[in-house]
Amino acid sequence: MSETVSDLLRDHPAGARAIGAPDRGWLDFGALRDLEAATRASLRALGLGRGDRVAIVLPNGPEMACAFITLATSITTAPLNPAYREEELAFYLEDLKAKAVLVAEDYDGPALAVAGRLGIRVLRLVSAADQPAGWFEIRAEGESAVPALPADRAGPAEADDIALILHTSGTTSRPKIVPLLHRNLAASAGNIGTALALTPADRCLNIMPLFHIHGLIAAVLSSVAAGASVWCSPGFNALQFFTWLEAAAPSWYTAVPTMHQAILARAPRNKDAVASSRLRLIRSSSASLPPQVMKALAETFGAPVIESYGMTEATHQMASNPLPPRAQKPGSVGVEAGPLVRIADEAGNRLLDTGATGEVVISGDNVTPGYEANPDANAKSFFELDGRRWFRTGDQGTLDEEGYLRITGRLKEIINRGGEKVSPLEVDEVLMDHPAVQQVVTFAMPHDKLGEEIAAAVVLRPETQATEQEIRQFAAGRLADFKVPRRVVILEEIPKGATGKLQRIGLAEKLGLAP
Repeated sequence: MSETVSDLLRDHPAGARAIGAPDRGWLDFGALRDLEAATRASLRALGLGRGDRVAIVLPNGPEMACAFITLATSITTAPLNPAYREEELAFYLEDLKAKAVLVAEDYDGPALAVAGRLGIRVLRLVSAADQPAGWFEIRAEGESAVPALPADRAGPAEADDIALILHTSGTTSRPKIVPLLHRNLAASAGNIGTALALTPADRCLNIMPLFHIHGLIAAVLSSVAAGASVWCSPGFNALQFFTWLEAAAPSWYTAVPTMHQAILARAPRNKDAVASSRLRLIRSSSASLPPQVMKALAETFGAPVIESYGMTEATHQMASNPLPPRAQKPGSVGVEAGPLVRIADEAGNRLLDTGATGEVVISGDNVTPGYEANPDANAKSFFELDGRRWFRTGDQGTLDEEGYLRITGRLKEIINRGGEKVSPLEVDEVLMDHPAVQQVVTFAMPHDKLGEEIAAAVVLRPETQATEQEIRQFAAGRLADFKVPRRVVILEEIPKGATGKLQRIGLAEKLGLAP
């Protein structure tokens, strides 16, 4: 059984394709294993060994994918968004206690100033266009004496070593550090491969950012673990997607709902690429997929749409809609797909019966051992019950008789309108049925008497028209009065996070609907 990232790279034929990219030759598994060994030797020569933390500030692409894989086999990786400003990088690099930061050969951004100020070593990733996709060398900036590593830190990483560190989004509080062990990564990559029935014949087109758990684990690591290949784009671009679809010839891709919606909007202008695609499945995760979008994707590409449910603390995947012949239920994130998934009462004293609504809790090998240096958060997020350690996801949901999980909202996003609890996802689904609505996010708006009132931000489909009043009337015919949005704001674009997820929390302030 695989327990480390190194384990996941073994046993695949040396000549089998592993990493691809636009206008580059393929890196095969033999070369990937050679790159792993060469990277470990480079890090050891620089005095970096097991337990040392290296921040990776690289753009999307095959080098970022290979850097994550190969560095993780030797040290602790900490991928960071290359678009962060100087003050953001300063917070994360200091919080992580990074020993070094890895940047591209030609990088001249704010991470350099921060590294200089904090005394963090700068490593340069050097690649070459005539080499296979993902190939690189590491060169240190400047010269310094490097003490020899003790033997226990010079070898490959082991199952209980931290492979990956990410921060929570921190939308309502200071971001929390989430350490993920090698055994967590190996378990999750295996869970995803099993859920999607991945084989060496599969190829993933990655359009997800590789500083985020979704792209790192679902696209990259699950592919190499299965002996399959992953074709790494430079980042999501709706204008380029169909060109990549033809060039990469993938059997699947994974994305967030806003990306799927942008792809659908351009599909009518790319009928040849759609017709020639050989997609075995389409995967969606990281945010709720509107049932209308699931149906449109399946009809457009003639492939099942597999909505999955994941989060950083679970090394991504927790539940997934199954492949045919089992049903993909629109509005459901599927059945448990790795860890145990249950519904607990608010106090965490007992697990609830089928059909009951409560907090989604999970238990399994893919779950983080706990937030770093944050005992209060750990006390609130983990509990022991029935001889198991359970993690509170912070999501409200319910399980049906067939074991399908439906998320009714983030507990902190549930709108409390004068004591009436309203799921924003329920309102989203109703508004998405309006023929003029392309995107919608329902959110809480402060109210002086009720505490919170319901509002919705809407993007209209091209060449359609609708007024706020018309959309409210549409909702009023389908929802109880207290669930109907009192404000509908029509926008050109709804604010999104770095991974393309629509943002509910803080939206009232951003749109000027709150003090």
